[in-house]
Amino acid sequence: MKPSGWRPGPVVVLSLVAIASLAACDTKRNTTGGGGGGAATATGTGTGGGEPATGTFHVGHYASLTGSEATFGQSTDQGIRLAIKERNAAIDAGTVKGRKIKLTTLDDAGKPQDAGNAVTRLITQDKVNALLGEVASGLSMVGGQIAQQYNVPMISPSSTNPQVTQIGDMVFRVCFLDDFQGKVMARFAREELKAEKAAILFDQGQPYSKGLADYAEKSFKEMGGKIVTRQAYGSSDPDVSAQLSSIKQASPDVIFLPGYYTQAANIMRQARKLGITAAFVGGDGWDSDKLEEIGGAAVQGSYYSNHYSPEEETPEVKNFVTKYKQEFGATPDGLAALGYDAANLMFAAVDRAPSLGGKDLAATIATTKDFVGVTGKISIDPNRDASKSAVVVKVENGRRVPVKRYEP
Repeated sequence: MKPSGWRPGPVVVLSLVAIASLAACDTKRNTTGGGGGGAATATGTGTGGGEPATGTFHVGHYASLTGSEATFGQSTDQGIRLAIKERNAAIDAGTVKGRKIKLTTLDDAGKPQDAGNAVTRLITQDKVNALLGEVASGLSMVGGQIAQQYNVPMISPSSTNPQVTQIGDMVFRVCFLDDFQGKVMARFAREELKAEKAAILFDQGQPYSKGLADYAEKSFKEMGGKIVTRQAYGSSDPDVSAQLSSIKQASPDVIFLPGYYTQAANIMRQARKLGITAAFVGGDGWDSDKLEEIGGAAVQGSYYSNHYSPEEETPEVKNFVTKYKQEFGATPDGLAALGYDAANLMFAAVDRAPSLGGKDLAATIATTKDFVGVTGKISIDPNRDASKSAVVVKVENGRRVPVKRYEP
């Protein structure tokens, strides 16, 4: 079903580029696309615009390439593109059922209506075989409903709200869920930071932020901790001085701040100016180099749960980080790693599936067991979720230092 108030919006299209030119086109972060006015912007990679649909496996990706959380979509898209480049470059392993892989990415600018427009266009006009996206749980819920309606398999790389995969049998994810992430945040605060009292500050308009706040609170209480205050703010209100004043009066040992990096960085700056010295602990929505660019010294020494750290010593992480740096000239964040894993898990399922899309492909994705990814071993459970470990990282002078990994 289409969401209430849904209307098709205008779309700006850029030409598909050949897979051979991928490296040259993507040596910098992908900032293609304009987000205003409901527009969705397309970028493409693959075997060339003239190839018939029967000669390709067409993947659609909808993402926030612009807007306040633009690095989410940009990093994810680059992880996906690296996976596709590797598959298409290999003579044997690089094809799915003898076909090259083509990618069309649409920018939803972080807006629910644009996400709905993008997914509808990818399915009805671009005729994609399968979908990847989104990062934000609220946008995945919009896109997932449309994917379910049209029976197009969709894998979210990093939407952690439990409701995302409850939409139906076409919707999957390769990341952990917020109930587990909230428990990890609480356990780290209690066991490693020795926190007795905690405050919670969350975005009441974001399903991700509110859900993670609820799970962190529940787990912290179960572990014997006390929530001294719970404060909410709105996405459109950058001034949280009143909420922070209440938190300061409550004197918490730790502050749970589940949300996205732009908000988190600004809030930590405001908190330090008010003289709040308690440690901040957040979730994977903090994962961006922009956190320090925006927050400066205020974010140093804070902690957040994440899907991986580029400093982990596994062969999969080392190999991925090396290839990503060669391709894009930057260190990959967790969103890039999850985009890479989501794409490769999908291609592995296509290799096993009786047909290229629809119910057959969805049913095959559901059988995934022990897929070895950069972010860990992935098995899809009966709820189409991934049971995954999480790592807590410390923000330290441009580094994401892995502190402790927690198993489910």
